[in-house]
Amino acid sequence: MHILKPCKLMYTLSFRFSCSLHLSHFLAMLRGGLWDMVIAMVLWGVWLPSCLSQTTSPSQDGKIKFRLAGYPRKHNEGRVEVFYNGEWGTICDDDFTLANAHVLCRHLGFVEALSWSHSAKYGPGTGKIWLDNVMCGGSENSIEKCVSRGWGNSDCTHQEDAGVVCKDERLPGDCSWLVNENRMENIHLRPLSGAHAGRMPVTEGVIEVKFKEGWGHICNTGWTTKNSRVVCGMMGFPSQRTMGKKPSSSSRKKLLLLWIHSVACTGNEAHLSACSMEFSKANSSASCPDGGAAVVSCVPGPLFTQGRARRVKLKPMSQVRLKGGAKTGEGRVEVLKGSEWGTVCDDHWNLQSSSVVCRELGFGTAKEALTGARMGQGMGPIYMNEVQCRGDEKSLWDCPHKSITAEDCKHMEDASVICNIPYMGFEKSIRLTGGRTQLEGRVELLLSTGSGVRDWGLVCGDGWTSREAMVVCRQLGLGHASSGLRETWYWDSSNVTEMVLSGVKCKGNEMTLTDCQHHSVVSCKRAGAQFSAGVICSDMASDLVLNAPLVEQTVYIEDRPLHLLYCAAEENCLAKSAAQANWPYGHRRLLRFSSEIHNIGKADFRPRLGRHSWVWHECHRHYHSMDIFTYYDLLSLNGTKVADGHKASFCLEDTECHEGVSKHYECANFGEQGITVDCWDLYRHDIDCQWIDITDVKPGNYILQVIINPNFEVAESDITNNAMRCNCKYDGNRVWLHKCHLGDSFSEEAEKEFEHYPGQLNNKIS
Repeated sequence: MHILKPCKLMYTLSFRFSCSLHLSHFLAMLRGGLWDMVIAMVLWGVWLPSCLSQTTSPSQDGKIKFRLAGYPRKHNEGRVEVFYNGEWGTICDDDFTLANAHVLCRHLGFVEALSWSHSAKYGPGTGKIWLDNVMCGGSENSIEKCVSRGWGNSDCTHQEDAGVVCKDERLPGDCSWLVNENRMENIHLRPLSGAHAGRMPVTEGVIEVKFKEGWGHICNTGWTTKNSRVVCGMMGFPSQRTMGKKPSSSSRKKLLLLWIHSVACTGNEAHLSACSMEFSKANSSASCPDGGAAVVSCVPGPLFTQGRARRVKLKPMSQVRLKGGAKTGEGRVEVLKGSEWGTVCDDHWNLQSSSVVCRELGFGTAKEALTGARMGQGMGPIYMNEVQCRGDEKSLWDCPHKSITAEDCKHMEDASVICNIPYMGFEKSIRLTGGRTQLEGRVELLLSTGSGVRDWGLVCGDGWTSREAMVVCRQLGLGHASSGLRETWYWDSSNVTEMVLSGVKCKGNEMTLTDCQHHSVVSCKRAGAQFSAGVICSDMASDLVLNAPLVEQTVYIEDRPLHLLYCAAEENCLAKSAAQANWPYGHRRLLRFSSEIHNIGKADFRPRLGRHSWVWHECHRHYHSMDIFTYYDLLSLNGTKVADGHKASFCLEDTECHEGVSKHYECANFGEQGITVDCWDLYRHDIDCQWIDITDVKPGNYILQVIINPNFEVAESDITNNAMRCNCKYDGNRVWLHKCHLGDSFSEEAEKEFEHYPGQLNNKIS
């Protein structure tokens, strides 16, 4: 039933040829009728012995073979499977090392390994687990020469199947790339009728699968809803509908090279290639008895339903969320337990568990299950470890898992996912021009005018911040925002001069720029392309969070004499009433606390302006690299501000770092300012301006609020965690803080209760 490629045919005829002859040249010779030349070349001994007799590796002895299986993102990575004693099986990840991966990649015909994976990253295999506790030096020419427990002796499960990523460079003389592996390179849905061709997303259509040889259909004989569930998941949809339609014969393409049939999925696979199936030639009479191609109808998640601008929540708030990702459908996995959000440890984290998260959030199956805090570290509790989902659970909490202790896991092991999402074509209506690379440029939008005409136009730079830039970079699929620019005069101008959008104000999580608030009629204070909005995108971004418990632990009140506050007054760190005080006599009452700002992102936090633009303050003798780095506010229970303070970013530097991380920034001697990834900057409670002037505040119950990077001058991967709030009781002489927390660490219900708490009768919450 398998296709017999020309190179395979040559092998069956006992011809031998060299891998140095490219397959396309060989096929051209056949099409040109040059059989005599081919035979002559064989007879002359020009072609060297081939490796086509080996289906998986260049040095087999007829007993052991190797292959890559599982979710096939690329041809050089996957779950390692070994054929031994007439049966395919897997290798356990216990004691697995990069040296082991080098040996296996050479077995597979590659020069070396780039990395290896554990916990069945590419999906669990089936059958035997042939090898366990494998320990290679890395130079062995066969896995049999490595230390192990012996063939078939293992105490592992398939949740511990090992995988490898090999360097995409073949060993000399290896021709295994010529063998037809029936590898799916892409899959899409072709709408059943032209009337639906322009709608996004495509939720219903004929399944078409792309291989190296071309596009193929799937035979609908025996097609099940479980199969549809897998395909819909790959298309970015959480579920499927029962589909009875079959495409008409006129809708079928005639020149497809492959049919897939006898597909049998369990419904929990993350990718169609993980299902059992058979392949055949398209012109085979037995390829599909009733001649129909499989069709699916998928149910989109809430974010992708028609009329997205008018969408409403279709279900109660989920108990899982994604944080820190650049694109829709990716991020660090966080789960809600009680009223507080926490993270998931990456032990045994795999595609099945990731797919449960993705479907729960209204996306499809998981494209990647990421470990090692690839989307940044969380700051709250770690709730779950060794999660092992089947794939059909409604919630991650329904999956078998272990509770966590402080010794089990650290935030450097936080699990993340990248989900399949429906293709929406958002990038077609926006572009960047004039930049030095594809990651930067002036923002241009394609909008329809009242007459239905589409011409490209500019976006007004007034009020443009990194939040708006985040949305642009997401819409273009270019990752995080590095900068949002209000002037773009230094970039090459295009012939586009008309402003088509102004007053843009984004939350930062929108999928397109037109989803953000904006003026109904364009109104731009500064006309001209040189004042239009621009962006610089980046693969990585910083993420600042405040150590909330430290604020609660260090708070106190100080009555500070006015003669010690001249420098603070010069930097506007006191309330306005201080100007009418009887200087230098008297004092100001200050609410003081320490603030420790951590960078938990994947890029250093750097001031937006270069050091040539920093401002020197003679009184305190330091440079300010940002006008406003932090806001300190005291709010009444109804949200009214009763007192405030602010912190300019003087001496923005690495005070301490996690183990193994080096400090990069030190402000002494006009040094560079910033906060390195996995480091933090500590502003002690006893330094100037680290306070709120509460001289005019009456005793009562309040809310203390601290906001980092409040004007979004510097882009971050997550801006929802930039605020911290505490319950505050001030009795006229003393102060107490309670429930200090980041703005996104509580559930919505708990946050509402926090805002309306009844107050305190003493130093405890009543």
